[in-house]
Amino acid sequence: MSSHSTTPGSTTSVIGLMSGTSLDGVDAACCRVSRERPGEEGEELSPTAYELTVDGFCTVPYPRLVRERLAELCAEGTVEETSRLHTALAAMFADAAQKAAKAADLRMTEVDLVASHGQTIRHLPDPEQVPGCDEPLRSTLQIGDADALAARVETPVIADFRSADIAVGGQGAPLMPVFDVALLADDTEFRAVQNLGGIGNCTLLPPNPELSEVRAFDTGPGNMVIDGVMTQLTDGEATYDEDGDMAATGAVDEGLVTAFLDDEFFRTEPPKTTGREAFGTSYAERFLSAARDRGLSPASVVASATMLTARSIADAYERFARRMPDRVLVSGGGVNNPTLMGMLRSELPCPVERVDNHGYGADAKEAALMALLGAFRFDGTPGNVPSATGADRRVVLGKRSGVVLSEPEY
Repeated sequence: MSSHSTTPGSTTSVIGLMSGTSLDGVDAACCRVSRERPGEEGEELSPTAYELTVDGFCTVPYPRLVRERLAELCAEGTVEETSRLHTALAAMFADAAQKAAKAADLRMTEVDLVASHGQTIRHLPDPEQVPGCDEPLRSTLQIGDADALAARVETPVIADFRSADIAVGGQGAPLMPVFDVALLADDTEFRAVQNLGGIGNCTLLPPNPELSEVRAFDTGPGNMVIDGVMTQLTDGEATYDEDGDMAATGAVDEGLVTAFLDDEFFRTEPPKTTGREAFGTSYAERFLSAARDRGLSPASVVASATMLTARSIADAYERFARRMPDRVLVSGGGVNNPTLMGMLRSELPCPVERVDNHGYGADAKEAALMALLGAFRFDGTPGNVPSATGADRRVVLGKRSGVVLSEPEY
C-alpha cells in the first residue's frame, strides 16, 4: 500500500473504475484528489473542498463473449452465471486499474485506493413488495468482487456505492451530482451536465448552487436503444453506430419517435432512475419491430433511435428544469457520435458542448467520479444528493474491501 497521506489537506492517488449500462468495457481513471483542510477539528468536508486531476486514463473493452453473457445476465441470468461473472469481472477490473496506473506513470504500490462501481446487472429503484417483508423495498446489484479485485491489485478497494442511498429511501442514483457541483458549477450560468452512456442522465446546476438546490435524474436512453437496434440489424456484427454514420444517412420517422416518447417514464417526475430493465433488449426489439411495420430502412431505424435519445433529453429539460439551461455540457460515449450531438444541438436552444472544454475528458468523467467518491468514503464525506435520489438524508457511500484502511486523522 502507498505511504501517501490520505487526510484532509493532502492529495490522494485514486483509481476510479466504471463499467456502465452500455456493457462495452471498463473505464479506468488514475486521479489525484486533493482537499482543503477543514476549518475546525471534526468539521465535515464539503464536496466543494475537493479538487480532482486525471493523470492517466484507459478503456479496456469487454471481450465479445463477456459482453454477450452480461447482456443475457441482465435479461434473465442465473445465480450460477452471476457468481461466475462476479469473480471474472474482478480480474478485468484489476487489469484496467493496472493499465490506468501505468498511463499515469505510477506503480500500483503508489496508488492509495481503487474505487470500483462494478457492473450493474439489476437496478430496481421503484419500491416493490417482497413476500415476508412489511414494506415495499428498492434494490440494486452491481457485480465485480471487490475482495478479489483488492487481492489482485494489492491496494485497498472501495465499492458498492449505491446501496447506502437505497438504505435511506433513495433510488441509489444518480451518483454524478456531487462531482458536477464540486467541479462543473458556474458562478453565473445555469448549466445542465448531460451524460450519454447507455442511459442518459443530467444534473441541473443553478449558478453557485447549494446541494439542496441541485436536481438530477435519468432522462431515458442514451446510447442503449441505438446500440440495441444496431446489434439486431447487423446480427451482432456491429454493436454501435460508429461515428453516427448509419444514422446520418437515414431519415427520422417523427411518428415513430413521438409514439415511443409516449412512455410513462418520460412523464414521471424526478427523482427517477432507469436502466436495461426498461430500455434494454426488449425495448430495442419493440422499437425495431414498429419501425419495420412502418417500412423504414435500416439507416432510418437508427436515425429515429438517435433522435429518440436527443428529443427525450430536450423534453426532460422542458418538463423538469426550472428554466432552459444557459449551456449543456455533455460527457459519456455518446459525445463521440456526431449525429447524436448534432440532433441534440438542433433540439436545444442553448450551446451544447463536450465537457472536455471544461477540464474533464468526456470519456473519463464517470471513472473520475468513482475516484472522487472513493476519496469521499475514506474521508467520511457523504456522497449522495437527496434532492436527486430521494433519500431522506445524506450518507457516506461505499464499502471497504481488501487491505484494512485506518480511519482518517484530522
